[in-house]
Amino acid sequence: MSYPQHSTGMTGHPEMAEMRERLERTASTGRAIALEGLILLTGLYTAISPWVVHFAGRPNITTSNLIVGITIGLIGLGLALVPERMFRLAWALVPLGVWLLISPWVATTTHSARAGIIWNNVLTGVITMALGLAAMGLTVGVTRPEKR
Repeated sequence: MSYPQHSTGMTGHPEMAEMRERLERTASTGRAIALEGLILLTGLYTAISPWVVHFAGRPNITTSNLIVGITIGLIGLGLALVPERMFRLAWALVPLGVWLLISPWVATTTHSARAGIIWNNVLTGVITMALGLAAMGLTVGVTRPEKR
């Protein structure tokens, strides 16, 4: 005996189309577009910062910044290409920013982190966290149900 299969997911829910439409409208605003660009640029800078600030000779922190920078850049690129899906992942920028903030002390040996490494990573970490929180703030307004 065959039973009809029903979708258990939320994709067929009537409010999903409305929420998707609101998210697309929010993603096409000037603030969202500027935010996407800033996230992408922050990721690119973080990835190349070991060579800009001249600490590429330290493999642990160089690899860390390269991987985290590429990740941030990919999130920014994803926000630009498919914002309706990627804005919900903007929260991931906050822990990446925290990692950038603490990585000079975690990924380097004691007393080997120069002031340039520390300032670079603290600044890019704070900027990354702020951009992540700003992107999350855009989505909170979109996903919150409207007052009737």
